[in-house]
This record gives sequence, C-alpha cells and structure tokens, in this order.
Amino acid sequence: MMTANEIRDSFKKFFESKGHVIVPSAPMVIKDDPTLMFTNAGMNQWKDIILGTREPEPRRRADTQKCLRVSGKHNDLEEVGHDTYHHTMFEMLGNWSFGDYFKEGAIDYAWEYLVDVIHLDPNDLYVTVFEGSPEEGLARDDEAAGFWLNHVPADHIINGNKHDNFWEMGDTGPCGPCSEIHLDSRTPEEKAKTPGRELVNKDDPQVIEIWNIVFMQFNRKADGSLEPLPMHVIDTGMGFERLVRALQGKHSNYDTDIFQPIIKEISTLSGLKYGETEEVDVAMRVVADHLRAVAFSIADGQLPSNAKAGYVIRRILRRAVRYAYTFLGQKESFLFRLVPVLVQEMGGAFPELAAQRELITKVIKEEEESFLRTLSNGISMLSSAIEAVKAAGKTELDGTQAFRLFDTYGFPLDLTELICRESGVTVDEKQFDVEMQKQKERARNAAAVENGDWIEVRPGEQQFVGYDYTEYECHILRYRKVTQKKNTYFELVLDNTPFYGEMGGQVGDTGVLVNEEETITITDTKRENNQSVHIVKALPKNVEAEFMACVDTDKREASAANHTATHLLDYALKQVLGDHVEQKGSFVSPDTLRFDFAHFQKVTDEEIRQVERIVNDMIRQDIPLQDHRNVPIEEAKQLGAIALFGEKYGDRVRVVQFGPSVEFCGGIHAHSTGRIGMLKIVSESSVAAGIRRIEAKTGAACEQMMYDLEDSMKAIKALFHNAKDLQTVIGKYIEEHEAMKKSIEKFQAETVERAKERLLQQAREVDGVKVVTCVLPMTPEAAKDLAFKLRAAQPENMLCVIGSKHDNKPLLTVMATDDLVSDRGFNAGKVIREAAKLIQGGGGGQPHFATAGGKNVDGLSAAVDKVVELAQL
Repeated sequence: MMTANEIRDSFKKFFESKGHVIVPSAPMVIKDDPTLMFTNAGMNQWKDIILGTREPEPRRRADTQKCLRVSGKHNDLEEVGHDTYHHTMFEMLGNWSFGDYFKEGAIDYAWEYLVDVIHLDPNDLYVTVFEGSPEEGLARDDEAAGFWLNHVPADHIINGNKHDNFWEMGDTGPCGPCSEIHLDSRTPEEKAKTPGRELVNKDDPQVIEIWNIVFMQFNRKADGSLEPLPMHVIDTGMGFERLVRALQGKHSNYDTDIFQPIIKEISTLSGLKYGETEEVDVAMRVVADHLRAVAFSIADGQLPSNAKAGYVIRRILRRAVRYAYTFLGQKESFLFRLVPVLVQEMGGAFPELAAQRELITKVIKEEEESFLRTLSNGISMLSSAIEAVKAAGKTELDGTQAFRLFDTYGFPLDLTELICRESGVTVDEKQFDVEMQKQKERARNAAAVENGDWIEVRPGEQQFVGYDYTEYECHILRYRKVTQKKNTYFELVLDNTPFYGEMGGQVGDTGVLVNEEETITITDTKRENNQSVHIVKALPKNVEAEFMACVDTDKREASAANHTATHLLDYALKQVLGDHVEQKGSFVSPDTLRFDFAHFQKVTDEEIRQVERIVNDMIRQDIPLQDHRNVPIEEAKQLGAIALFGEKYGDRVRVVQFGPSVEFCGGIHAHSTGRIGMLKIVSESSVAAGIRRIEAKTGAACEQMMYDLEDSMKAIKALFHNAKDLQTVIGKYIEEHEAMKKSIEKFQAETVERAKERLLQQAREVDGVKVVTCVLPMTPEAAKDLAFKLRAAQPENMLCVIGSKHDNKPLLTVMATDDLVSDRGFNAGKVIREAAKLIQGGGGGQPHFATAGGKNVDGLSAAVDKVVELAQL
C-alpha cells in the first residue's frame, strides 16, 4: 500500500514526465490580493496569467497546493469532523495548461494517471460534464463528453448542472465548464444494490468527487454576459486526502496515514480511544484537522488576531479548543503538544513546518490559554443567566443573550446549548439566528463593493517604471467604476506607470495624471493581479489622451526611507539578537515605520541601543543601493538573500542590497542609506507569542521628535530654575514630596481622630439612636476614614451623616450600625440616592455604608438633614 508521501510524489513525477514544470506550493495566506484572504484553490497563484497580465511561460505546470476553505463561498467549517471528507486545510494536486493542451489532453492525462499509474478500478470511476444552460445560450459540453467516451462507457458519463459543472472564479472573471471525476468506494454488495451513477453528487460519503478538470474558456462580465477568453486554460484540482483514502482502501480520510498519527497522539494524551463513541471521534477529527490549518497558517506568516485573515485562524483554533474542552476533557492547553507529530509527518514535504516549529508551538499554546480563560468566563456568565431563567419560572434562554455570549466573548452556540441542556433549559435558536443574520448584514453592507467591467481603451500590458522614474508619459489601458459604501471612484490601469501599488507592507503612491487640458489626482495605488491600479475620484475628460504620471515625491521619498530602514533594522536585529530573527510583517508609509519579527523575549534597553547604533552607523556610511533585478532565484540566494517563509517567489526575483543587508524585495527604496537621516526606536512590544514589534522614526520625523524632547526638557528645567544637575534636583524634590506626604497623612489622621471625639460629644439622640451630622472641608478618603472610626467607637445605635467639600466638589457619606439595618430596616444606599438630588448628584452603596457625589456644594447641609429625615428614627 502506498503511503501518502509516496502518492504525492507519484503525482509530481507523472506530470513531470509529461513536460510539466513542478512548482512549489504558494503560501496558504494571500498577502497582496484584495479579493482573497486565503488560497482556496490551486489556480489562485496563476490569476494574473489567466487574466492576461503576465506571460504564461512555462505553459505546463503542476504542484500540490496548500488550500484553506473556511470563509466566503467555500465554507466547509461546520461540516469538518462530522463527516469523513470535509477539511479546512487540504492539499490540492493540480496540473495547468496555459494556451497549450485543452480538453482532450487534460482528460487523457487524468485517466492515465488514475488508471495506469495508481491503478484505480475504471469500473468505479464516473465523470460529469456540463449539461448546458439555455438561458445563457450555452450548449451541453459534448466535446468533453466525446473525449470521455474514449475511456468510459456512456452510462458512466453524467450530466451536471451549472452549480456543479460550471466553474467561476467569482462574480466576474474567467470561467468555464468543468468535468468532475467521482469515485465509488462502496462494498461490492452496496454497488450491486444501487448503481454508482445514481449517487454522484448526492452527498453519499462513499461516492465522492476526487478530481475536477476546469476548462476555462469564458470571461464573465459585470452585467453577467460571457465573452470568449483569448487563451484557453486548463485548471485541475484533485483532493489529495480523498485520493489517499481511495488508494489505502479506507472509508474515511481520517483513517489514512495523513491523519492517523495525529489522532493516535490525541488518544494517548487524552486517554480516550478513537472509534468507540461518536462525540469523541468527532472531537478528535476536528482537532486533527484544525491543527493542520492553524500550524500551516502560522508557518505562512498569519498569526491569530481579531481582524480579517487572523480572525479566521483564531476562529478555527478556538473551535478545536472547545471540542477538546467539551468532549476530550482538556481543561488546559493541549493542541500545542500535537505539533511535534505534525512536523514529523509533514515536515519533509513542507519544510516551513520544521523551520517554524518553535513559533507555531508558542503561538498555539498562548492562544489556547487565552481562549480557555474566555470559556471559563463564559461558563460563569451562562450559569448566572440560567439561574435567572429558572428564577423567572421559564425554561428557555433568550436567543439575544446567547448571541451576546457568542459575539462578545466568542462563546459558541452549541456549547451554550450543551450547558443549558444539562440544566434543563433550552435556547431560543430562532432569535439567535435573527441576531446572527443582522450581524452578517451589517458586515456585508460595510464591505460591499460593486465593481464595473473593465473598459478597454487600448490593448497592451502595463510596464512598471517606478524604480527609475517618478514621472513618465503614459496612456490609460483600461478603467472601471467601483462603488463602495455609496462612494464612487474609478480604477485606472496605465501602460507605463511610476506609481508603486501597495504591497509588502509599503503603502501605495499618490500623485497626479496631468496634461495641458486637466489634472487628475491619484489618491492611492493598489496592487491587483501583479499590476498597479490607480484610484481616482473622477475620470479624465478624454480617457484616450496622453498624460504625464507624476508621483508625489515627498511622500515617496519618506516611504522609501522608512522601507530601507526596515531592511537595516532586520540586519541589525540579527547581529544583536541572533540569526533566529525573521521578519514577520512590516508597515511603512511616509510617517510610519513598524517592523514585526520573530523573537521569544523582550528586547532589552541595551539591545535596542545596540541595534540603533548599528543602523545609524550604516546610515552615516551612506551605503548606495545595489538593485539586482530579474535575477535567477538561485543566483539571488548566492548573493546572500534569505527567502522568508510565507512569501511566494518566482523563478526570477529582485534583490535589494545595502552593504551587508541583502533581501528579496519588490519595494521602493532610498538611493542610499544616508537619505534616511537617522533612526530612533520609539517602542518595542509584544504582538503575539514569539513575535515582537518595533516602531521607529526616521528623517524629518526623527528630527521633530528630538525637538519635541528638547522642548519638554527645557520646560522641565524651567520648573526647577534651570538647575544644571536636573536629575539630582528632581530626586531631591521626590524625597521631599514623600516626606511631606507622610506628614500630611499623619496630620490628617490626627485631625480625623480629633473630629471623631468632638462629633461624638456633640451627637444628638433621636429615639435611642445617636445621630452624628457635620459639614466639613475634607478629602473623600478622610471622610470615609472618619465614618468608620465613628462606627468603631459607637458600634450600636448610631447613624453618621458627613457632608464634605474637596476641590469645590460636594460629597455625602452615610454610615449606620448593623442593628439599624437589621432591626429598623435602614438602607443607606436607598436613602442617599434621594438625598443626593439636593447636591445635584447621585450615588449608592450597601445598606450600612453609602456615598454620593454631586455638583452643588451649597446643598450639602440640606442633603445631610434629608438623610436624617428619611431615616425616620
């Protein structure tokens, strides 16, 4: 029986023998595509080729691609663990042809690999073809069906509807019919009862799709119409986990050697057996699946967070934690202990796992511990809510309350239902669903973007000239209208552009398009499908005219200086902290420099000073930029450039070098380090387990910060009469202040003691109760102290009402002995709320002690009298 690793290798070797270039998997986390957070299909990394913005060479490619499907159109999260074949993270084996072979070649290769190479029984294979769509004028894909007849009998070819057999990249863009290959892995007895063709696409867990061959031949426009693509593309995707299951003769993906080592480790650590109870089995499958998704995401540079892609990863991790908590009895962090077995099983095929093992472990452990605290808080809150439901004589928890637990504290509905059920309480799921739908609508409305069709002005491809120029003659190639949150703007693609599109943490350029007729302001430049897209509020009067594209050079140079400074920081941090330091993110704009890096402890003040010295020394050397463009990647590595995990590199790359600092980079940089001026680190902090963040100032911003510090120092010196030894003088003032503070506290204590004695002597007796009242200038602390001292001196039959004034603010303090509360029903908290109206304030407290503040000092005496009146002694 072939192992999973052997099956993966056999696929690559087969297509390599057919002239395909084997390419590495792209990162699972997509960083520079505004339309996608995660790679959810093998074709994602080839979008720019399919859309015609990049040359298609080589025209034949194959790989295994890490994919994640937990958001948007492809969302399998809630099915994961409950069935045998859905996953969050999965591998997609794929082969592509860009303008080379088409339907016949793709079908022949698929059949040869499945039947002749890995020896699946052809009698168990069924194929689907697109049945056509009369409303769109699309006929049945007889062409594909004809090629399939060369391999399978006619009753193994099944018509599929538009949902199953017409693949689309999105609402607009490349699309086309597809042909799915389904495998019937049932027992002979089951096959004899029901033909496999009757179970295709019927959600039978043993008759499943394993390979989808997409014939991309159309482009979907914004109005829904279709137009032919200039280049036909073959895009195939085969579920690796499902293929392994078939070849290893299993009825569940989780029974293969992809997942079993992890499940066995879960069993060992939890003391529970897999295969005995459904709840435990589901939980183990969830944990095994989600561990892979989270670990690969972290390795590819995405940390759990509360926004966008980071939120999705956090949600997956928390789902695993709650299944382990609820069904596997794991009340402490648990998932991080599974990382070693995952690295052992998959680290050979994906070296990023082994390289990032320590980071993955630390991040998962910290996230687990954090969410377990949240679960504990949620359970406490839910218990109180259940008690309230029962006290009201009800048996159903309000769905709005359940949603609040979910939305605010991350407390999932199924766990809420489980805990409620144990207490004999149900949850109003309908109201919960209503609240959930409201939230989705709010999110959808906030993010809704309507893109018009690209309108072509002239043919051609964009050339980026921004490394060498900040002004360049250009024409508009195409444009489209975009509406978001009722705001309308336009996106332009130019034939030649010096504008850098936002990418790699560096913000996009701003500037203008100008000619003799008009000036168009470019408010931002984004990166989409490997080209710069320019944002403008209004279209030029003549979109066919020639323009001069002019970048705002002040902002460009400030951003470039900050970007170059991040490279120097990276180099310096490695020198000071060690080679384990690796960039984990950055953000550079004209006035911002933020750099995230892998390091497992706080950087000390002395280490920060060392880093600053190294960077500023390199700045003073005015090291010139060495710009190595279009360099073969192996040559780039020989220069010393280090590939970052989570980044996708092509066969040819750009390397930016400043002396010993050598990095892969596509961004805009200073022409020499001297342009930075100076660097000063202003903060160092933790952003996640094992990830530190530095924020710094450079150039003019650094200069201004120095001026601000100088001004502050001058102002402080002036306060201390321009003392030469300011540190000694301030130290002396602090010592004197502490001594004076102690003297004041002693004096206040003595004053309170004298006031207590005087007030007790002056107390009047009403119905057997000593009533102490006064209005005094006194701090709130002293008033409280006085009240408690009076209570200690007169522990029975005493009511004390103090009106105090401090900083021109009134305070009312009421103290009663316990017997007044228990025997006479006195409640200081209730009484003081009424009396506080006379000082235009409010307050409250316990039955024996309460305070109230206000605005009207003149009303204090009346408020004191009102308390005594309300006491009804």
